[in-house]
Amino acid sequence: MTSIPLFPLNTVLYPDGYLPLQIFEVRYLDMIRQCIMGEQPFGVVQLLDGAEVRKPGQLETLAPVGTLARVIDWSAPLSGLLQIKCMGMQRFHIVSSEQLKHGLSMARIETLPPDKTIPIPQEQQNVADALGALIRTLQEQKIPPEQMPLQPPFRLDECGWVANRWCELLSLSAMQKQLLLSQDNPVLRLELVQDMLTENGLLEE
Repeated sequence: MTSIPLFPLNTVLYPDGYLPLQIFEVRYLDMIRQCIMGEQPFGVVQLLDGAEVRKPGQLETLAPVGTLARVIDWSAPLSGLLQIKCMGMQRFHIVSSEQLKHGLSMARIETLPPDKTIPIPQEQQNVADALGALIRTLQEQKIPPEQMPLQPPFRLDECGWVANRWCELLSLSAMQKQLLLSQDNPVLRLELVQDMLTENGLLEE
């Protein structure tokens, strides 16, 4: 069991996901600097209740499952401002957490097993094809690599990778995003994503 600092957000980070952040709160500036210097990950967890920017007396309700994040690039354009780029690593389950005096949350966690590498079943191939088409469209628009919502390598032949990227791209409720993150079976996660894409008319028959 490991103890890590948490970064609660109104979003969900999935394994291999790309997350650019601007850090300006003191509690997170210190935490991120320590993570960068020690090459240590921190935990991104969804805020179920509360605001990202701390307010006096505010209580935060954290989702039970989050994702470890590692800083892959950073810059400090101004004093008191850090711009970082992170990648999602392994999912974890929060065993216990506490908020320290200056507002930073620390948690004891257990990491969850990574997705097994499972090829895309024929029945869900249209989900991978649609994601591949979206990536090509973004590339044709000459979007700078650091602004791309998806980062290479593009593993369009893996259930978990394809499902996770759609989970990030789709406009889903907090409960839906948490349900998908907590789903251990990547094939089932992909099937759930397929249902959502079909309901929204985003898949060709």
